Amino acid sequence: MMVSFFDQFASPSFLGIPLIAVAIALPWVLFPTPPSRWVNNRLITIQTWFINRFTNQLMLPLNVGGHKWALLLASLMVFLITINMLGLLPYTFTPTTQLSLNMGLAVPLWLATVIIGMRNQPTVALGHLLPEGTPIPLIPVLIIIETISLFIRPLALGVRLTANLTAGHLLIQLIATAVFVLLPIMPAVAILTAAVLFLLTLLEVAVAMIQAYVFVLLLSLYLQENV
Repeated sequence: MMVSFFDQFASPSFLGIPLIAVAIALPWVLFPTPPSRWVNNRLITIQTWFINRFTNQLMLPLNVGGHKWALLLASLMVFLITINMLGLLPYTFTPTTQLSLNMGLAVPLWLATVIIGMRNQPTVALGHLLPEGTPIPLIPVLIIIETISLFIRPLALGVRLTANLTAGHLLIQLIATAVFVLLPIMPAVAILTAAVLFLLTLLEVAVAMIQAYVFVLLLSLYLQENV
């Protein structure tokens, strides 16, 4: 039973060809293409309003140098939200439940922020490793601790996104299995469990959007320290 629960996180393949590339590329096909007319349809208007509001909120604490990342961070946000939401549909695969994919997104972007800080303002970037007013005997220890915390950041980004989505999918499958098992035995309990399943599904929709937002928000905070 445990194996069947975790089968949903296995990367699907067809004739030995992994289909995770299709799952990653499919969301971009679903986005509406803006027309050449000034008057857009409602879907494109909502999409444009959402991206503009998110970009303005994300770029607010950054200086002008960090605004170059607006397109990348907004695209990453929309990409993660779309993948997470599509993963909630039945018989679908969620690529962001794979730690390798999340680390593949987190490590290069985090490393880019560190490289930008070391290139543009190396004194300030290295100054984050040693808080001001630190006693002299604690300087070596704090430098080691801050260096470890710096390198843990991309791991925390990837693990947070993977763990939250994996836990939500497991809970949904466990409660759905309980509903089917209890339905012929105790219908009243099964209906109550189905109501809990519905509320949990709404919660997972919120988690899918919030985790994508948190992923991009933390990247913007790391960028803020280095620009």
